[in-house]
Amino acid sequence: MADVTQRMLALLSTLQTGRAFTGAELAARLHVSPRTLRRDVERLRGYGYPVHTQPGPGGHYRLAAGRAMPPLLLEDDEAVATLAGLAALASTGTAGEGSLDDAATRAFGKVDQFLPKRLRSRAAALRAGLETGGYPAPSTSAETVGALADAIRCHEVVTFQYTGGTGATSRRRAEPYRQVHQHLRWYLLARDTDRDDWRVFRTDRIVDLQLTGQVFTPRPLPAETALDYLRQSMRRQRQQVILTVEAPADAVADALRHQDAELTPLAPGRTRVVLLLDSWQWLLLHLAFLDADFTLEQPADLRAACREFGARLLRAGPA
Repeated sequence: MADVTQRMLALLSTLQTGRAFTGAELAARLHVSPRTLRRDVERLRGYGYPVHTQPGPGGHYRLAAGRAMPPLLLEDDEAVATLAGLAALASTGTAGEGSLDDAATRAFGKVDQFLPKRLRSRAAALRAGLETGGYPAPSTSAETVGALADAIRCHEVVTFQYTGGTGATSRRRAEPYRQVHQHLRWYLLARDTDRDDWRVFRTDRIVDLQLTGQVFTPRPLPAETALDYLRQSMRRQRQQVILTVEAPADAVADALRHQDAELTPLAPGRTRVVLLLDSWQWLLLHLAFLDADFTLEQPADLRAACREFGARLLRAGPA
């Protein structure tokens, strides 16, 4: 019986990853015969776990969401990571009704009821002894994120109302490919069908999302990953700055930890920095905290702006 129990737990742990597995894959992972695998799947179903089976060529097993959620099969560190992740997500945004941060706040308070008994006290202790600071970030609708996930999986065209950075609104029709989370923002990479081009949309600016039922044929991504494309899009809107800082690379990295910066140590106590900026004022703020001399190499207009700002600081001091 101990071997059966261990095998069942291993099967459940594998299926809880959410992906589909062929019978041959599962049998090989668990070192059992196809007949034993089928019996174990039936046992899981008897325990209340909804294991869906797709027969025939391309067939697979997948653990689907059921009406009642049996205890999650989590290791101790996975349970801690789950609660810590919910706490971190709950600390972002404004906790608007239906938002991801609001859903995370609610889930954080009751996830322990789905954990095995031996982990519930640890979850309760972590929740009681953990505080998180708030991070100002736009709230994103959990329903929108979920609906986009369905559309991406099914290759379904969507329409939505979108508000751009300037405040202008427009109705968009798009083929959704990936959702990306970067710098406390959620983004959608999609093919805008009306403009016949790739676009990145801020998910928090999407409203009235509609699934059209129209299926599209996926095209190759315009970059190696959606995150790469997002970064390239952001970089096109920023100005490249090159400077030399009279400080070690680790100190510079800490001061510029929120910037997209490339650091090259030149000598002990000196670092070359190449970064992309939305605003040069933010750079001066970070460098002020670093308290180190620096030389601006490029661009020339930034050097002029810094000289003007330096003169303003001198005028602010006593005569």
